[in-house]
Amino acid sequence: MADVLAQAKHDLAIANRIVSHEGIIDAFGHVSMRHPTKPDRYLISYSRSPEVVETADIMEYTLDNEALTQLPKGIRGYGELVIHSEIYRARPDVNAVSHHHGMAILPFCNVGVEPQALYHMGAQIGEKVAFWDSRDEFGDTCLLVLKPEEGKSLAKTLGPNWLVLMRRHGATVAGRNLKELTFRTIYQYRNAELQLMTQTLGLPLSPLTPGERKLAEDKNLEPRPQARAWEYWCTRLKKAGEFPAPLKAARSGKSRPGKARRKR
Repeated sequence: MADVLAQAKHDLAIANRIVSHEGIIDAFGHVSMRHPTKPDRYLISYSRSPEVVETADIMEYTLDNEALTQLPKGIRGYGELVIHSEIYRARPDVNAVSHHHGMAILPFCNVGVEPQALYHMGAQIGEKVAFWDSRDEFGDTCLLVLKPEEGKSLAKTLGPNWLVLMRRHGATVAGRNLKELTFRTIYQYRNAELQLMTQTLGLPLSPLTPGERKLAEDKNLEPRPQARAWEYWCTRLKKAGEFPAPLKAARSGKSRPGKARRKR
């Protein structure tokens, strides 16, 4: 069991770095996964930018956001933990969640226009993109999702979907597992980039039909394309010298395998 948990933490550190390296999450945003053997718990880094998350940074929480791993002295957890915990509570089929403020998705968040699947990889936005507006229930806030009731409201709006856009804030993505989540996070973003570029032509969009979208989504989520994409993103991390060390190596103070760590 310990090895399963150690591998899960390592994979989660990798996913954090992938979505950062691919330009979706910057200093702010976070990625989590449900505990591999205890579904009433989840894993997430303490409050760090995803680009620098190490395997040893991954914490364990209950769905009430009680930390079961001791935080380093002077370190705090993320403020928006309820985004993750309330989705896990509401959706037993969801085992990984990401939250980001990528610039290509923010125009849709601001004006409330639903992205459309414009190519086969864009099918990962799902059948429906949900919209959540904190003003509807909570009036003026700092826009961050900090209270349990806000997290519950967001999870309710996500419903059975895989992507919820948060008005004037960002996006939250769900997946059945960590690799699927990474795939959905990256390709829903690439689809948003494509839609913005296509709109500059001033011509009508030609989105996938509902049937095309469903068939493409199912094909993309098969094991072979999922493994191929994960290998590609991991290779890009390794070439950049940004691949995180496994838990044992991280705890022993060893640097990442391969290239030396880039100075920051």
